[in-house]
Amino acid sequence: MVSEMDITPSQMMRMVQLGQMEVMDTKAMWICASCFACTVRCPRGLDLAKVAEALRQVKLREAIDHIDIKKIPEDEIRRLPQIALVSSFRKFTG
Repeated sequence: MVSEMDITPSQMMRMVQLGQMEVMDTKAMWICASCFACTVRCPRGLDLAKVAEALRQVKLREAIDHIDIKKIPEDEIRRLPQIALVSSFRKFTG
């Protein structure tokens, strides 16, 4: 997961600690799968998955949709598992 992120989890946490609002414009919080691997490995015991979820919630409260269902091809919608679609829409739309 970290290889897909534009900033590392530790950078994300540091930005949050410093109150750097640019963290809200990064992809890292959206890529986090909440697998808790970072949380388990964190030597300081920080819950990075909870922080990523909190950042997503703050961003979603701005009511900006990150997925437009109209742009997803119909054959793609039929091919993808429904649970994946539902969870994605819950995660990425306001």
